[in-house]
Amino acid sequence: MQKNTVQTECYHCHEKCDETIHIEVKSFCCEGCKQVYLLLSENNMCSYYDFDSQAGISAKGRFIDKRFAYLDTEEAIQKLVTFRSDTLINITFYLPQMHCASCVYLLENLHRINTGVIKSQTNFQRKEIFISFNPTKVSLRKIVELLAFVGYEPQISLDNTSQSKKPTASSKQMLYKIGVAGFAFGNIMMLSFPEYLSAEAAELGVLRSFFVYLNLLLSLPVLLYSAKDFFVSAYTGLRQSPEMVVQAALQEDVDAIGISILSGAHMTVFPKVYQLMQEKGLTNTLLTGGGIIPEEDATKLKALGIGTLFAPGTNTSEIATYIKEWVAANRK
Repeated sequence: MQKNTVQTECYHCHEKCDETIHIEVKSFCCEGCKQVYLLLSENNMCSYYDFDSQAGISAKGRFIDKRFAYLDTEEAIQKLVTFRSDTLINITFYLPQMHCASCVYLLENLHRINTGVIKSQTNFQRKEIFISFNPTKVSLRKIVELLAFVGYEPQISLDNTSQSKKPTASSKQMLYKIGVAGFAFGNIMMLSFPEYLSAEAAELGVLRSFFVYLNLLLSLPVLLYSAKDFFVSAYTGLRQSPEMVVQAALQEDVDAIGISILSGAHMTVFPKVYQLMQEKGLTNTLLTGGGIIPEEDATKLKALGIGTLFAPGTNTSEIATYIKEWVAANRK
């Protein structure tokens, strides 16, 4: 490892560096970014950098000292946790830094970094993470310090009202979006009344055209603001290439890969994923899925080695039973 003063881009956060720290061929702008990279590398989680080109968050000055010591107190624990027993604690944090698929990948794999974490599940739309952990193995303070260290310091409030009752910035924004959508919907319905009148088109021609354009104008805030999270989530999902899916499955050593396709691209996506699985040695991993897939195409895909494909409306218990039986028969 060496330092120089040549300005370059940090491998972790992609910010320009005045003083660069090198590890092999990778450059880092500070000790914090280097340590986060080493943590991910030690836990075989460098796929974090593959999901998004701007995944990392700058770690300059982020070394944890005693800022979170208050989380060791009984008062703080009681106010923050949603469930508590001798071996299990559940808690939800608001993480404003969550912004891409890489964030979701890292946050949902905290158990690989700290074995005390039982489960971590994100809500990308609300920028929240639900964490279950074993308090006999890791403390609440250590959980928060880990989140802060990797760049996702949670917003924590110990006010008189509990965290679950206090509206978060995310929930307030959701209410604003619902309000905008409701206002636009109500006015569009009201301004559409010329369409229901029986008068001749010639009598209402100008008025009808005016209301049509006004309705179009009112629909734009719904499309661009209220529905923004939907489009962002859809775009994020579309960016999950077959290579990313297979790489994540390989690292997690999963029993099955499930793909839901409604776009009509099933004859492209399923064969590509299956081919990559064979190349990576995932020969005893089930590839299944569902969507609007014609029976003829489903038969062709099954002949390639792909598992049962389920139609929309299939009972989830049926799907779960199929996967369990396949895994029991094929996974050694």
